[in-house]
Amino acid sequence: MKTYQVNENGYYGEFGGTYVPEILHRCVENLKNTYLKVLESEDFKREFEQLLRDYVGRPSPLYPAKRLSHKYGCKIYLKREDLNHTGAHKINNTIGQILLARQMGKTRIIAETGAGQHGVATATVCALMNMKCIVYMGKTDIERQYLNVQKMKMLGAEVRPVTSGNMTLKDATNEAIRDWCCHPQDTFYIIGSVVGPHPYPDMVARLQSVISEEIKKQLQETEGRAYPDYLIACVGGGSNAAGTIYHFVDDERVKIILGEAGGKGIHSGRSAATIQLGKEGIIHGARTLVMQNEDGQIEEPYSISAGLDYPGIGPIHANLYVTQRAQILSVDDDEALKAAYELTQLEGIIPALESAHALGTLPKLRFNPEDIVVLTVSGRGDKDIDTYIEQYKCQYLIEN
Repeated sequence: MKTYQVNENGYYGEFGGTYVPEILHRCVENLKNTYLKVLESEDFKREFEQLLRDYVGRPSPLYPAKRLSHKYGCKIYLKREDLNHTGAHKINNTIGQILLARQMGKTRIIAETGAGQHGVATATVCALMNMKCIVYMGKTDIERQYLNVQKMKMLGAEVRPVTSGNMTLKDATNEAIRDWCCHPQDTFYIIGSVVGPHPYPDMVARLQSVISEEIKKQLQETEGRAYPDYLIACVGGGSNAAGTIYHFVDDERVKIILGEAGGKGIHSGRSAATIQLGKEGIIHGARTLVMQNEDGQIEEPYSISAGLDYPGIGPIHANLYVTQRAQILSVDDDEALKAAYELTQLEGIIPALESAHALGTLPKLRFNPEDIVVLTVSGRGDKDIDTYIEQYKCQYLIEN
């Protein structure tokens, strides 16, 4: 049977693999030789599932969005990852990885973050497990995600500003990898998305697959069938998308729609539409699609959403694109803002700017009345309120 999952060598088709400095080779090999044994052990499963239930608050609801459904002429369900503890899907992954880190005897945790949600989730589980936590975050993102920075500090994490590049997610990841190179023995790097060297993309996807596992059960209960016609998610690195599609990716009955950050427009020079603009290359330890110039130098991405301005893409999603298993739609800043306000006013749910890019795909699609659509709301909009207010003021001034 054809599969879109990772193969035994850590590749999704031609994408993936392990491209790391020699100093990290042993760390990555140890992780590769350990992660499946731990993740598939009964002790891990028992503790992971207990924490997801009692600490995170899972299962997250599959909410029938009636007014949104009426507008788009189909049956839309929202997978409410925004209702998780810490406000996003990120906590699913960080709990799993910190249990693995503890099993491997690591005592120091590092992470990168863009929108701050992964940083908050990592700081949260470090507080829970009494581990030292260092979070790298671009100075630009620190300024636009002030609330999440304060949360991380309150949780006991050290937030290290990154001032290289355009001071966003890519640059934070660079610094985290440099730290890992300097402290390979005691440090575990909790990567926040399905990026990085193998086994990280597969490991993060497995930990996030609780999303699609729940969708199957919830649809069976509500619709009498265990699969939707459409799955929709936003994609930067792509962990919420990977979790949403994990148990459906080989089921060709299910159409996969991913919304990436178009920024000011694909051809504006200010975009993070990696799948549309990227060429095959290597970034942060994996072969994938990368925004780069003719000399192979990484282009700086841009998005109004701090969690989507990454110049690469998870190798699983690069493969889904080149094999045409998934349809990738670019959603620009204005379309995402409009979609966020639409959900807020129709359903009383304020989404994260990242999730707004998934919602922004809906006007670009044509549905049949009987279609069942599941869209993952990956995070709540509390962290983006200042941006929403500022953009609303600007729009009001333009219109008046």
